[in-house]
Amino acid sequence: MSTDQTNGCPMTDEPTQNADNTDTEAADPAVETEPEAAESEASEAPEEVERLQEELESLKAERDELNDRLLRKAAEFENFRRRMDREKKRRREAGKITVLESMLEVMDDFERSLDAAHDLDDAEDPEAAYESLKGGVEMVFQKFQDQLESLGVEPIEAEGEPFDEQLHEAMMRQPSEEAAPGTVLEEIQKGYTMGDRVIRHSRVVVAAEPSEHSN
Repeated sequence: MSTDQTNGCPMTDEPTQNADNTDTEAADPAVETEPEAAESEASEAPEEVERLQEELESLKAERDELNDRLLRKAAEFENFRRRMDREKKRRREAGKITVLESMLEVMDDFERSLDAAHDLDDAEDPEAAYESLKGGVEMVFQKFQDQLESLGVEPIEAEGEPFDEQLHEAMMRQPSEEAAPGTVLEEIQKGYTMGDRVIRHSRVVVAAEPSEHSN
């Protein structure tokens, strides 16, 4: 207790207690807002779930669309591959027919030559008949070569050339004093190319050092 210097009335601490009670009462509304915030969050939760569900459905639809596109592209590619296979087969068959047509003409000429050979014994002039038959065979051979050339088939140069394993197949090695080692001495079977591709290698005899024969 204190004494008021103005009027001499004693003073008490009651105002201080009232201020404390006022502060407590003022703090209570802030405490009461926590349930309200929880209730607000609870009301927003279904909306968030619904939004996520919509996003999920959208992603599923996008996935299904991409899968559908992928399947269509795969089907288109498979159809394209089949068309290409059929086209390749058709071209191969067309190429075979073209070659066979030219070969059939050569076969016709061979048949005529064989008929001429059968008549050789009955000919009044056998020598003339032989020359006629020889000329016919040479003509057929030349025609056959022309047909191969029209298809791009060319003979491989071998005899006298350096041995080339890309073009030649060595059947044997023969010592030689006249040719350098590694030179093709003789062609046993002619080889052919078509463009950059070797159809058949030339079978050849290759020169070797003379000392190799003695060993």
